[in-house]
Amino acid sequence: MSGPVAIVGDVERALSCAERTTSLDAISDRDRVYALNNGEAVHTSSETSGFRVGELALPNGESYSGSLLGNLPEGLGKYIWSDGCIYEGEWRRGMRHGNGKIRWPSGTVYEGEFSGGYIHGTGTYIGSDGLTYKGRWRLNLKHGLGYQVYPNGDVFEGSWIQGAAEGPGKYTWANRDVYLGNMKGGKMSGKGTLTWTNGDSFEGSWLNGMMHGFGVYTWSDGGSYVGTWSRGLKDGKGTFYPNGIQLSVLQEPYLNALRIRGLLPDMRRQTHAHAHHASSVEMANAKVPGNRGSRRISADKISKGNLINLEQSHRGNVSLERRWSLEVSFEKVIGHDSSLELSESISEGMEKASDKNVAPILEREYIQGVLISEFVLNNSFSQSSRREKRRQRKLVKEVKRPGETIIKGHRSYDLMLSLQLGIRYTVGKITPVQRRDVRASDFGPRASFWMNFPKEGSQLTPPHQSEDFKWKDYCPMVFRNLREMFKIDAADYMMSICGNDALRELSSPGKSGSIFFLSQDDRFMIKTLRKSEVKVLLRMLPTYHDHVRSYENTLVTKFFGLHRIKPSSGQKFRFVVMGNMFCTELRIHRRFDLKGSSLGRSTDNIEIDENTTLKDLDLNYCFYLEPSWREDLLKQIEIDSKFLEAQQIMDYSLLLGVHYRAPQHLRSLTTIREDGLGIVAEEGTDDSSVIAGPHIRGSRLRASSAGDEEVDLLLPGTASRLQIQLGVNMPARAEQIPGKQEDLFHQSYDVVLYLGIIDILQEYNMSKKIEHAYKSLQFDSISISAVDPTFYSHRFLEFIEKVFPVTS
Repeated sequence: MSGPVAIVGDVERALSCAERTTSLDAISDRDRVYALNNGEAVHTSSETSGFRVGELALPNGESYSGSLLGNLPEGLGKYIWSDGCIYEGEWRRGMRHGNGKIRWPSGTVYEGEFSGGYIHGTGTYIGSDGLTYKGRWRLNLKHGLGYQVYPNGDVFEGSWIQGAAEGPGKYTWANRDVYLGNMKGGKMSGKGTLTWTNGDSFEGSWLNGMMHGFGVYTWSDGGSYVGTWSRGLKDGKGTFYPNGIQLSVLQEPYLNALRIRGLLPDMRRQTHAHAHHASSVEMANAKVPGNRGSRRISADKISKGNLINLEQSHRGNVSLERRWSLEVSFEKVIGHDSSLELSESISEGMEKASDKNVAPILEREYIQGVLISEFVLNNSFSQSSRREKRRQRKLVKEVKRPGETIIKGHRSYDLMLSLQLGIRYTVGKITPVQRRDVRASDFGPRASFWMNFPKEGSQLTPPHQSEDFKWKDYCPMVFRNLREMFKIDAADYMMSICGNDALRELSSPGKSGSIFFLSQDDRFMIKTLRKSEVKVLLRMLPTYHDHVRSYENTLVTKFFGLHRIKPSSGQKFRFVVMGNMFCTELRIHRRFDLKGSSLGRSTDNIEIDENTTLKDLDLNYCFYLEPSWREDLLKQIEIDSKFLEAQQIMDYSLLLGVHYRAPQHLRSLTTIREDGLGIVAEEGTDDSSVIAGPHIRGSRLRASSAGDEEVDLLLPGTASRLQIQLGVNMPARAEQIPGKQEDLFHQSYDVVLYLGIIDILQEYNMSKKIEHAYKSLQFDSISISAVDPTFYSHRFLEFIEKVFPVTS
């Protein structure tokens, strides 16, 4: 089920509508340029000074008339380009500055404020195609509050950042559908409410123009569905309230609580948030490039080169596309031939509710838009019933993102602030340094630096709300090189970890007691390290760097930064920033930590959910891959494990994430595309629709079934494709191991796999040797984790080969 999708790109790009023009300050005797005085050509030179009114003609056919200070426009004036573009307005030091108006030959017009030669301030743009924008600008881009009318009649009013609709706003389609909520990059993203003209509405989370996350879909007839979505499709558990069941009576206090917690948009705060966000992006303090130190001006200062070619770039001003999903209407009819099993359960529920002439409340579970299970709840829930409250608490737990958001008052709040401040300083300091290959001197403890961060700030550091602390950055040039190797933009890296959104703290799944933080966009994981682990990483960093550079498909953990914080009062904290291998568009239903050992490798007596990390003995499936993929995967795992063996590393794991696709017999009965998460050849596809995994290198995988072509994974119900690479978005068939049962899933399943090698900083030191000797006296030495690296590597590979058997 999907509402409209935004496909707005960069709304304005600073492109030139003509080549550079000759600079007015280049007037000289040699150029034989003449000033026009009373219609007569009079020879002049660059030595002319003083304020006057006159006309200037340039050899390329362009001209200026108006106020001059020397040979530079100053005050009111008119400039005509050779292609017919005209600017009339105020000038300062030879640049457009103040109020003015520019007209293009096509009829496009901008009238408003300029600064330093740029469109900057408040102004109105009217395109030749009818597109109109009124609002704030910054350096030729829409930035701040603005109101835009698209040629097709759509209207957006709200916040703009760097040329795209971003932040709170209101989008009204020509057919009167209305979206009120947050935008990002010109698309509906974040919390928001979309109301259709037919009376339907969706209130909840959005991602790239699609329903994504927790939300409430309400139909015009009064029915509603409360649950989770993934890229426009229902995905996970939820509750259907049919027409006749008053949601407001049952759920309004519950939904209000979700609004307070931020899981649903709070429309009462939209107006306030709109104004607050807009004020934060205003340009009052923005610096505009100028030339105060010289009366001369470079050739492009007076040209249109630093103006927007709105006639070309307005093509990016695409209005939000309306996407309709048959799943919406499908859900309005309960129990009409969705499957024999499901229709039978619905019929039973209807019979139970027939005495009251009210359809029952249904609890449903979906996988990628496919209804896989459904049962009837008591349709006479009272608002205060214990069963209803338990069910609501369970639903909140299921839709909650992994981890606990760190807010003020949280035990890790000061630590998070210090970490974000330090990383912002580190990346900001290293980014301007000229790129070069890493050297031997860039490695080791001596390649680190300290910086004091007093609370009141210093000449090099800003004031902050945390306590005084010392920041240590290890091998910054090496980690910068690693980030660039994985195509991580410095600004994106800072925004992901140090942006306005808080980090989330995860409970530690292991015995180390480490603290894990997750960035809000799920791209990066931050883990605290022991001092011994820092020493191991620094020792192996040169060979790690060479290994990652040599094997672009490596599955070992991706390290992007190593830091230390020493608060003025308290213990030292050492952190490593890593790539999160489960940052994906798909929902991870099961995750496994596999070592190849058996002692203590199960998760008995705990409640298992999607965030539970299961172990070797919990794995009740084996996975069949395309033969060539299996060969490549096992070969890379062998290369990586041999590398770790050479570094005397053991106790590492294969972290495996599994996304279960809907059963084939149910998939064909839905209204989404039957190819589902199908493999499609890359040839002839649009690269803009292909979603690459974060911090991924290497080539796409090829499939024999597609004629040995590079292939992508097609997302159901969308035009988007996931890029298939080694360890990322890998389709497979999961088959249940005989003798092992799991209630949730069938004996055979189509799945998508994500995998990587983690926990690679434990060396086989004296402590581990003692642990090996002690446990060998009590247990079979083959079953324990603490074994020497050579045996560990051999056992690990043997186990992984069993997890991914040869296709029969």
